[in-house]
Amino acid sequence: MKKFRTEDWIVTFLSIPLIILIGFAGLLPNGGPKIPESLTTLNAWFNIGIFFLIAFTLLFIGNKLLGRPIKGVLVSFSIIFVLALLAQWVAKLEIVKFYGFEAVFFSVIFGLIIRNTFRVPDWLKPAIQGEFFIKIGVICLGATVLFSDILKSGAAGLIQATFVICVVWFFAYTLARKLKVERSTAMTLASGVSICGVSACITAAGVAGTDKKQLSYIISLVLIIVVPMIYLMPWLAEYIVPMMSDDPTIQSEITGAWIGGTIDTTSGVGASSEMAGELAQKTAIVVKATQNVLIGVVAFFIALYLSARSNSSSQGVRPTFISVVWDKFPKFILGFIIASAVFSILQNQGLLTLNGSGKIIETSMAKTFSTFFFSLSFVCIGMETRLKDIVSRENRNILFSFLGAQIFNIIVTMFIAWLMFGVVKPTLWPTDHSPAKVEITK
Repeated sequence: MKKFRTEDWIVTFLSIPLIILIGFAGLLPNGGPKIPESLTTLNAWFNIGIFFLIAFTLLFIGNKLLGRPIKGVLVSFSIIFVLALLAQWVAKLEIVKFYGFEAVFFSVIFGLIIRNTFRVPDWLKPAIQGEFFIKIGVICLGATVLFSDILKSGAAGLIQATFVICVVWFFAYTLARKLKVERSTAMTLASGVSICGVSACITAAGVAGTDKKQLSYIISLVLIIVVPMIYLMPWLAEYIVPMMSDDPTIQSEITGAWIGGTIDTTSGVGASSEMAGELAQKTAIVVKATQNVLIGVVAFFIALYLSARSNSSSQGVRPTFISVVWDKFPKFILGFIIASAVFSILQNQGLLTLNGSGKIIETSMAKTFSTFFFSLSFVCIGMETRLKDIVSRENRNILFSFLGAQIFNIIVTMFIAWLMFGVVKPTLWPTDHSPAKVEITK
């Protein structure tokens, strides 16, 4: 039983009731609890109470099972909860939505302010457990990644996502290593640039064992750089894509695939592709979802590589495939994969519920919980991060690596998007390219 007394296993087991609750979201009032945009109603405070009760219960039980301090955890968690809730509320403001900032951005900022303006007191430390909250958030995220999202984009979207991730990941990793970036940090950076930003960084960091400070720095880069890219990508597409095709439908699909493959956050993809028209937005979201699905695959190969490397160097014996998966693969990633598979099966059987706008209620609730736990985790990460360390000379190579990889990502993804949606798809899977059906808006 000692093998199961690790944070990965405890988090995975504790997430089971949460996933079950998400599965019954269609039966809950209003599709389950939501982060309120206003604090003026009784229902808003009721939702806040539900989030607090769920998160605190999981933390308390987790601390108890892991032998961590229980004394003072209620007061400590209350402060962290308020900061995370404030970050969620700020992210819902219209002006903030317009500029594309996400809740996790403000969570890090609030944590950094406390850490770098005041001294973090001892009574605040019991609930500062960023990894614990991150892992729960990743498992909840699995319930939002449905296999049908891959099928919607067809072979073209799947092939693009696979090629982009492979090419960009290895380029980013190689560039970072040449610039003397530590191996686990380079893996996290490469995953963030090539897959889907924050979620990929969190997942890869958990597998590779990236230092929390380095993870916080990389995520800060992702969240800051995504803002100008939201406006840069439609502008580039407006001038470049028409040179690739005269067909408005194909232009929209290339634009959407390009945006979906380069911008590192899902919300950023939605905001950016909206400027390029309805079809472009639809294609971008589907391509992005396809890349999101591959988080677990990339995490698996990172774990396989690190395990094979460590075992071969220490023992001189080549590890078996099963031993690598079972002994080294992070168990919370298994939770992510299982949650994705279960909800994909439920969707296939028609057991998930659609709301009035056509969105799946269960996955919407899972996304809400995932975002909330990510906010909790990044408040903790901010509280553990000194700005002096972030702006230090030792992090400059990480910045140069990230910027270089992102520029490479824009160029390569443009070429692959044109190849798949401008050449391969129209040739092998032709559709009605009626100009009357599509309008590209500036």
